[in-house]
This record gives sequence, structure tokens and C-alpha cells, in this order.
Amino acid sequence: MEFLPPEDVPKGPEAENYLYTRVRLAWYYRPGDVSDRSVTDSRLLLAAIFSEVCDINQLRGKCHVVHRDKISDLSGWKKRPDRFYFNRLFDPYVKKEFEIIPATDVRNLPDNIRETLISRYEYVVAEKEVIPDLTDTIRLCNTCQEWCANPDTVQCDRCKRYFHMRCVQPPLAAKPSRGYGWTCAPCSRRHEEEVDSHDVRHATPVTVTKKTNAPAVRGRGRPRKDKSQAEREENMVVKHFKMWPFRYFGQHTVAEDTLDPDDLIFPRTATRHGPKFQANVAPAPELDINPSEPDERGGDNTIENLGIINTLTDAEITEVEAYKASLTDDPKLRSSVDWLTEVIRRFSEAALAAKPLTSVNMKSPLRLEKWKKYETLYTDREWTEDEADAFDTAIRIHGAELRAVQEQIPSRKMPELVRYFGLWKSVKVGEENRRLAKGGPRQKVKHRQFESPEQALEGQRVGFSDDEGSTIEQPSKPPTCAACRTRESTTWWKAPKGLSSDIMCDSCGTGWRKYADLVVRPLRDEAITSGKSRFDKREGTPLVGPSAKRARTSTSAASTPPPVVGNVPQIRCLACKKNGPIGKVLKCKNCQLRVHAGSCGEIADPAQLEQWTCELCRNQETLEASVIPDCLLCPRATAEERKNSPYPPSNSFLRACKPTEGQGWVHVLCAVFTNELTFTDASKLRLVEGLSTITRHRWVTVKSSRRDTTIMTTFKGEHGCMSAIVLCKDHDHSKREIYDICETNEGGETALQVYCHAYKQALVGQAHALLRKARRLDQILNVRGDVNTLPPAEPPVPEPECYRCHSEHSPSFYPMCHFDIEQANGLNGLHHLGQAHA
Repeated sequence: MEFLPPEDVPKGPEAENYLYTRVRLAWYYRPGDVSDRSVTDSRLLLAAIFSEVCDINQLRGKCHVVHRDKISDLSGWKKRPDRFYFNRLFDPYVKKEFEIIPATDVRNLPDNIRETLISRYEYVVAEKEVIPDLTDTIRLCNTCQEWCANPDTVQCDRCKRYFHMRCVQPPLAAKPSRGYGWTCAPCSRRHEEEVDSHDVRHATPVTVTKKTNAPAVRGRGRPRKDKSQAEREENMVVKHFKMWPFRYFGQHTVAEDTLDPDDLIFPRTATRHGPKFQANVAPAPELDINPSEPDERGGDNTIENLGIINTLTDAEITEVEAYKASLTDDPKLRSSVDWLTEVIRRFSEAALAAKPLTSVNMKSPLRLEKWKKYETLYTDREWTEDEADAFDTAIRIHGAELRAVQEQIPSRKMPELVRYFGLWKSVKVGEENRRLAKGGPRQKVKHRQFESPEQALEGQRVGFSDDEGSTIEQPSKPPTCAACRTRESTTWWKAPKGLSSDIMCDSCGTGWRKYADLVVRPLRDEAITSGKSRFDKREGTPLVGPSAKRARTSTSAASTPPPVVGNVPQIRCLACKKNGPIGKVLKCKNCQLRVHAGSCGEIADPAQLEQWTCELCRNQETLEASVIPDCLLCPRATAEERKNSPYPPSNSFLRACKPTEGQGWVHVLCAVFTNELTFTDASKLRLVEGLSTITRHRWVTVKSSRRDTTIMTTFKGEHGCMSAIVLCKDHDHSKREIYDICETNEGGETALQVYCHAYKQALVGQAHALLRKARRLDQILNVRGDVNTLPPAEPPVPEPECYRCHSEHSPSFYPMCHFDIEQANGLNGLHHLGQAHA
């Protein structure tokens, strides 16, 4: 934008004799830096009304940035180096993108405003929805024939004429609501006459243009490209006003303010005023009690005297100074502002109360202020060494942002922090002044000047070389480009972090530094063998390229080449502790939970894998279920466990929870391993039903559970009953087929999904959710329902109890044999063996 001399040189014409040391640069953003959308065009930029003054040695080169409408051949423009273009503007404060159009396209303005706008600026910045109104022909009020500004203009829906809201009769207080139209008085009257006369309104004839499939007429031969057009586009003169080629002229701009040369050109947003943002508070009810007259402002009852030293005589002031020196011997305390203020205040109170000055002492650190009901300290408590160190560290990190500093020192309130910050700055300034006084006055830096006007016209060469600090002169090992895997290049550049190596070739390095265009070629995972195979290709050889050797044509069986495995990022599942590719293993973007999609019933969109969130994080936004994520089947967490964030912890599979029909939460493992629970949708493991059907004796801690069922299912070729069990890893598992939760079959379904489909699917086809819940409650309460809809109620089963130890809690109970019953003198009971049945 402009070159600037040193900051401390004289202003005016004398500054032109000094060499430039600073430069003001206009900012342009890449679309990928300010938004999440991916843009394949590396030459597309976003303009900004934002500039920064930098050191002139930071310049690396020159580039050309032109508006899209000024480029006739875009493909040819992008083939040339250091050429960019823009068509939108991004405001870093509003965080919004705006459209940019040429100022000459704006026609819906009065002549004086339009001429001023065109004479100053080349482009206009506005919202997308305002562009059609700006580029339309000038709109005049049908009543007063003056220009109609968009905020106070209405359009008739029938005659399409424009009117000022103040020019219609009666005047309109506001525009019609969204979805409603407005008609002027003549059109409304004409419409009423047509309705009353019952005249049939004929449709307006529409002229249909005959279509043809003939190709468009074109000239003979191939159009010739104008090679000089690109140079003319680069050197095209663009109008600037105060160094900016565009200004904001959107829906929040007053057109008349454009005539003011000092009007702000930055984008604006709506003010947050009005009933939409402020509460309409009803006036307080009037009381019959007449309030007392308020005290006169400035009287004794409305002010607090902090000192009356100015009213004392010289002798009294001398006496006060003498008594003040006798209150303490600490020189640091005598220079404290808080202590001196409190001393003068107490002396003033003693003088106003006609008490002797000897009655004043500073033994009590408390004082009673006039507007408070309790005593407070007149000075802050001493800062400890740990608090002072934490303050210094926070100041170095956050600077003068005291709110961020206060978060690092929670033991101090903001008023104490502000007072200590002022004292800290005074101490630092004092140390700097003493250091400067000890070393003498600082010598003024002498800036270089041009020796002659001819030298000033020639200019100056500044900045480092374009490749200085970014190239590698001599690589320490045989180089390989981190992007294209080539081993040959005339110049090697430093590569960004995250690649396989730290160097890039000349082509990839130049594309990355200038255009942020980097295409990384995936690595090939080759089998690890004892020696180098005769068919191995060197690194950098294309995977599908032709082989350098002739293929063997013998009659022996040809060996099958190993499958090519791409370099796909792997994620470790927290349930099975195995790695899997993205999509098969999901990762929550908020809490970082990593789990197989099939083990938690998730069906993620392949295009939205990076934006996937777990059930608990999703509920924080939708609030469909309870905000308390405790599992209803597990013991309650302690207060210490709840302090951890997030809770449940994201480094465990217990973070995978599902909502219940009562808007509660249960772990996926708890829902699967509890026999009474079912899912409304077993494919997604939602919603968990049957929580109220669990018997009372099951709400105790047990080691395992058993489910006896005749439902058969098939998994990996095995057909039979499937049970969810928890087994010790040291036990013998050879007697049964055991599958892991995340183990999949030929169709890609996990063992957890197959089990839930067969055993945990609620009977949604027989009754709706509310009726199913009512039936479960009837079974609990032993209420007999409709004979046609409910099965006959079974007699209540007494709670099991061990005959020997009378315990009611055990993983399994076994009935006693007939011989034991006879020996028990006819007493019926159950025999508890004290061992869980596997």
C-alpha cells in the first residue's frame, strides 16, 4: 500500500529524504484459512479491509492480485506465476464474507451519490442479498418522485411501483411481515371493482420462443489470443481513496454518509437494540406510600470525607506529620498509598469529631465505610511468592489481559489484581528508569538518508533473498521429496511438519510456499523380508507403473502379487484395543472417544466423519435426554469422579452410552449384558426399554449373568444360541466359541450387532412404545389387563433365599432335590451352592 520512513524521523517533507524501513501491507486470506470449506483453486483469495505495518526486510517478492471481473482469460492468468484473483471479501471482525462488485454496476442511487462513489472507489462491498437492489435501475417514489432508499420503501405487489412509507395514505409504520405483500390504494380499489363485477381476468399471453438444436454461429478459424491482454490487465489503473479500492455499501449503510470523506468504509452489522434483544420490563406498580425526599447531592449524607487536610492550619498539619511519623517505623509502609490514605482518613475523622490526634492508631487493619454494613480491610493482604510468580508468568503469556491473568490466580479477586498490576508496573518502570540513569541517556539511532534526489528516484533494494532461510544447501542424507517422492532436484526446500521427511523438491516447495498447493503421494507399505527382493522397486516409483523387466512367461503357476495397502490413518478402538481405519473406527471431535461404529450402533456419513460426535456430546446441544450422564444400572459416581471433564471419561469404552425411554442414560455394555433390557431400534441401539422390569434382587452387584433362551442365530457360520458373557482371561475357553464385541462377520456386522438384533430388539410391531411400557408396569404391579391383549398373569414368585445361610443375593440359585426336602422336615427352600453358573 505504501512505503514508510522510520517512525522517529521528522514529519513532513523532510521524511522523504530518509530510506524506507517500514511498509504497509494489505491483507488477503486464503479461503481455507478462514472457513472449513475446501477450495481446489490455489489462486483464489479473499480480500480484506485490513492492513498491517511490517518491517521492510520481511518482503519476499511481488505478486499481482486482480478482481475476477478484470480478467478476461482466467485459465491463462492462473498459468502465470505469482498471479492471484479475488471476488469476495472477508471481514476478520464480523467473521463474515461479502460480495464485491464494480462500483459502476451500482445504479440504484441518486446521481450525486453515485458519481461520488464511482470517482473514489473501484469496487463496492455488500451482502449477497443486497446486490440485486443495488444493481437495479434507480427507484423513484411514485408520489414524490424522489429516490427510494431500501429501508423506508415499499413496493406494490400488483403494479410493481415503489413508494415511501411516509408518502402513502395512511402512512405505514413498518414494512409488511415476511410472506405478506402490500398493494397501493389504486390497485386495491381496482381489485375490489373486479371482484364486485365478477369479471373474469384473462391470463396475459406469453410469447414462446421457438427452440432450435442448431449450433451457435461462430467465426471462421480458431480465435486468436491477445498476448498483450495479460500485461494490460496487470498494469490496469485501479482507483483508490485513502489507499483502499473498495468500501462497504450494504444494508447497514446510509447512502448520504458516503459523501463524507471521513465516513467509515468497514463492514457493519445490525445493532443489537430493540425488543428482539432487550427485555420489555413492565413498569413497577405504584405504591401509596410517599417516599421521603432524597438527600441533596453533595451534602454530608451523600459523600464520604477521605481527608480534610486542606482545611487545617499549618500548625495542625505539622502536628499531623509528627504524629504520622510515630505510627510506624517501617519505611516501606510509610510509602504505601493504602496506608497513607487510611492514616489521613483517620486523622480527618478525629479532627471532625473534636478528638485529640493521639487517639489515632493503626493497630486495626479494618475500617467501616459509610456505604457498607461490615468492616473491610483498608489494604490488600500480602501476596505470597507463589502468587507473585504466577502473576509474572501470566503477564508474560497474556499481557495486560487481566481476565485471563485472573484465571491463573483464582485466590485473588479482580480489584486486588488491578491494584497489584498498577504497583507492578510502577516497580518495573522505576527499575527501567534507574537502569537508564545509571547507563546514561540512550543514544539516538541515526537513520540513513538518500545522498541525492537522483538516488531517491532510483529506489532501494530491501529484503532478504526469496529463498534465504527456506532452502537446504547440502542434505545430510540421500534426499527424497516428502510430497512426490522424487530423488532428483536442483534445489531442496524445507518441508512443513507432518510429512514423511523434512525436505521437498523445487517444484513441490515452490508450489507450497507461494500457493499452498501440496499434493502428497501416499506411501507404499511393503512387506518386510529378510533380504531385498529382486522385484522391489525403488522408492518414488509409481505403484501402477510398467515394470522395467520383462514378465516371466513360463508355464509354472504365477505367484499372486500382494495386495496394495494404502497409507490410511489408523485409530485404536477403546473397546477391543485394535486399530482400524477412519470410518470403521469413529472418533468424537469433542471428547476424542474412539470406538468401532458397529459396537456403539452408529451409522456415520462418510462425508462427515471428521464432524462425528458421540451420544453424550450430541445431547449437550440437542438436550433430548438428561444432562446428568450417570448410568442408571451402575453405582453412583463419587464427587471426585464427577470433577473430571469429560465425565464419563473419554479414555474408556464406558463413555459409549445410550438414552433410555425415560430420558436417562445407560452404558452400552450394561444395556447389552442385562437380560431384561431391549432396544427400540437394535441397529442403532436406541432407545433402551424395560428398565422397570428388572427385579429388585437384581439391583445388587453380581459377577455375571445368564440368559436361557431358545432363539437361534448365526454368526460366522456357527448356528445356535448366543449369550453375552464376561469371562476371566485365565479360564479355559476351548469348550465354547467366543467372539469379541468388535469382531465382524462376512456382512460387516459386529458380534454386538448380531446379538442385539436377535435378542435385544423390542417388539415394536405389536404395540407402540407407551403400550409396551404400560404392559411392563402391569407385570410389575400384578394388574390384570384386557384378556384379549395381555397373556394370563403368572402367580407372584417369592424372592429366592438360600436354605443354609438365608442369603437373598447370589449370581445363581439351585433348587433342592427331593431327598433334601424330606430331610428338611417338609420345609421348602432353595439350595445355594455359592458358585456362579457359567
